[in-house]
Amino acid sequence: MSENTVAREDSGRVPLTATRALSVFGISVVGFMTANLVPVMIVALTGGLGLSVTAAGTLMTASLLACAASCLATSRWTARGGRYVVARAGLALTALGFGAAAFVPSAPVVVAGVVLGGLGAGGAVSAGGAALGALRHPDRVSGISGFTNRAIVSVVLFVIPVLGVGMGSAFGLIAGLALAALLTTGWLPDRPAPGGPPTPEAISTAPATPSSRRTSIAGVGLLACFALWALSEDSLWAVAATMGAEQAGLDETGMGLVLSLSTLGGLVASALVGLAGPRLGRTVPLAAALVAGGLLKLLAGTVTDPGWYMAVVIAWNTIYMLAFIYIVAVAAALDASGKWSAPVLGVYLVGSSFAPVFGTSVSAAAGYTALGAVLAGMTFVLLVPLVLISRHSVRAEAAARPAPQAGFPQEAIV
Repeated sequence: MSENTVAREDSGRVPLTATRALSVFGISVVGFMTANLVPVMIVALTGGLGLSVTAAGTLMTASLLACAASCLATSRWTARGGRYVVARAGLALTALGFGAAAFVPSAPVVVAGVVLGGLGAGGAVSAGGAALGALRHPDRVSGISGFTNRAIVSVVLFVIPVLGVGMGSAFGLIAGLALAALLTTGWLPDRPAPGGPPTPEAISTAPATPSSRRTSIAGVGLLACFALWALSEDSLWAVAATMGAEQAGLDETGMGLVLSLSTLGGLVASALVGLAGPRLGRTVPLAAALVAGGLLKLLAGTVTDPGWYMAVVIAWNTIYMLAFIYIVAVAAALDASGKWSAPVLGVYLVGSSFAPVFGTSVSAAAGYTALGAVLAGMTFVLLVPLVLISRHSVRAEAAARPAPQAGFPQEAIV
């Protein structure tokens, strides 16, 4: 079955409009902002509150785990119709928690606020992820979502140093963005219900078909693979600076250049996916990105020249963004209700939370070359199930579309 063949109807999925884009992408970005700003937040906590680096890192890990836990805990609710409540409650908690951390100079309040803010952010991630599944063309909207995330995070990372890294800038800015996103929650697309909304009795008594069981197995497998993939990716990122300094003689200026160009590479990659949409298919680009990412991880552990090391890490970060986008697209394509796209970023955060410990432990025990080999091996092993799940998502997406009516034959996306 061709990945590019579609019907005029899209199983109740709705087209992307300006208001839906502002709501879905904005809420998702705010929810995931905590993970993107961890380094800045640690600096703010050490300078503004006087915490040690270890204590600040531990607090941010707790915040990320709270974010992941609340995302996973609410994902079923957001997929079934509670995304508006979860989004509003999550964004309100994010604004309250991070706002308190920013403007109340008390250690107990800051600690509680940072954890509470992470807890609320998880609800925003869950609601935004579920809404992503309701939009047509998962590959395109996932690419646009990735581009929006990178672009906004780049602006925030530019603004915070200009304002001065402190509690007010690092945490207050996210609180303000959460309040702004709160105003857009009414524009979230609801769960698609082609042919009219099913009754609760119909939902509870409908038998599970072999196809739905296979999709459930594929969804669970995707979540497990995504968590392990996050562990492998972020383990390399966790040691990228120390590995560059110790193995390739890369200085702080070079590492700053790597960070900047990596962000640019991610923007380009996500923009290309958004523009290409479904034209390239889904499975082949994902497989190619995983193979290239594994090879680049292997190279990163062996390169000793600073220039080549910079090139490898920048290329790896660019490829990482491509794979990330396509995996999220697979989750959205598996079920239009958001059953799998709602928790997918939550499981990513779970894997990401343990990455610093894993990366530093393996590199300290066996060296950077061994770390690169281990992380590359993990990627190549995950390649097989991820490709199979991607192929199933294409079939599931096509099967969910109603048969074309007379006079409206199936057509190819152009």
